[in-house]
Amino acid sequence: MSSDEIVGTEDCLNLDVYSPPKAKKLPVMVYIHGGNNQTGHSKELIGNEIVIKNNCIYISINYRLGIFGFNNLPALHTKSGSSGNYALLDMAKALDWIKENVSKFGGDPKNITITGFSAGGRDVMAMLISPLFAHKFHKAIVFSGGMTIADMDDSIKRIASVLAPLAVEDKVAQNEEKAKAWLMTSKKEVKKWLYSVDSNRLVTLMGNAGIRMSVFPHLFNDGVVIPKEGFATKKWNSVPLIMVTGSTEFSFFNYGSALWSSPEGYSLGDEIPVAMNFASLYGSDMYRIFNAQISAEKMYKRYDSKIYISQVEYGSDNSGTKIDGIGSFHGVFIPMLSSTVHGYIGMANFDEAGYRALAEIFNGQIKKFLKNGNPNGSGLPKWKKWTPKKPVSMVLDATDGKASAQCKDVSISYDEIFAKMDADESLSSKGKSLVIANVLNGRWFSDPLDKHYNNPSLWN
Repeated sequence: MSSDEIVGTEDCLNLDVYSPPKAKKLPVMVYIHGGNNQTGHSKELIGNEIVIKNNCIYISINYRLGIFGFNNLPALHTKSGSSGNYALLDMAKALDWIKENVSKFGGDPKNITITGFSAGGRDVMAMLISPLFAHKFHKAIVFSGGMTIADMDDSIKRIASVLAPLAVEDKVAQNEEKAKAWLMTSKKEVKKWLYSVDSNRLVTLMGNAGIRMSVFPHLFNDGVVIPKEGFATKKWNSVPLIMVTGSTEFSFFNYGSALWSSPEGYSLGDEIPVAMNFASLYGSDMYRIFNAQISAEKMYKRYDSKIYISQVEYGSDNSGTKIDGIGSFHGVFIPMLSSTVHGYIGMANFDEAGYRALAEIFNGQIKKFLKNGNPNGSGLPKWKKWTPKKPVSMVLDATDGKASAQCKDVSISYDEIFAKMDADESLSSKGKSLVIANVLNGRWFSDPLDKHYNNPSLWN
């Protein structure tokens, strides 16, 4: 679904390869597009500039989306060793193809860096714990990713609930309750019916999940592609890793919250702008540490390779160059990689001198990392690896047309965020309660918040 229209094709297992002239044994950058694993395509990033700036081969892939990409109903998985993580299976096959064929385009099959933004970044994080992806890549870059897993049983219930109305329409079940129970069985008739449903009916299901796994479950801990224990696993595909986040990651998702167009939201009256700012501020603090810091903290003792973290301040309230309304938003760094990212035109002046200077530094770091797994090099700011004792991030910003990039400790704990929320007197108790229970609840990053404020589970 794109802008309430069905677009694309089921014949989607393809990829785009970009290669500079006279390429020979160059590093390979493989990119997984974003879109919550529900929407998007391989042309999210056009590779023309990337291959020239970073002297690499750039490959972006398509993969199955939505319920086509993730479906763990038992009837589809009656054989041992099968998986409903279809999109990840597609990505694994793409990496196999790349390893076998990239030398024909001037790439080095022994120097592949897997990268992804948003959902693509979370997919890359899943690859780091997946036995299926062992030895398929040599380095990783995660743009706004984080650790997300969907529980198998909860996901089966959710997917069955979503499909139940279609089963009733097709008269294979008397009512939705019976349809749901039938869909959760391993009967051959369930599989036969699923395969008979027109794709145009399936693609409309579950809508925009709004960074809530309970709306569209994916990345199942099936014990096949993703370990049962998820990110608590002791077996990692440890490769040099960069994790990147913006500092105002939640701004877009906040503005899209249903609360702001509901009677409850309207009841806040003049407090609405303050409540929106409250949600964006603390939601972004949680989302940014979820994207990088929290992952680093959880994986450090079990991860055998170096971890580097970066935070883009450009555009935020703390920045020398502010972007009104959205700050250092989800994807603020993407136009640094390619100036032809059309979805970002009009959001900010990405031709501004400071941003372009920052992009030059950022691409210099990426280029070094693609080549040898280390973002440091001559003429670049010193980027120290992340450790629990020195939890530094490469903080990127620009002021008065000039870029700044230096390692700083910008870490914070969830408990510190909650303490700030509780002490914040800009918003009434009613406003806080509505924001916490309706805007910040159930997001990727919200487990600690939901426990702290006793929010009910959205899976129920």
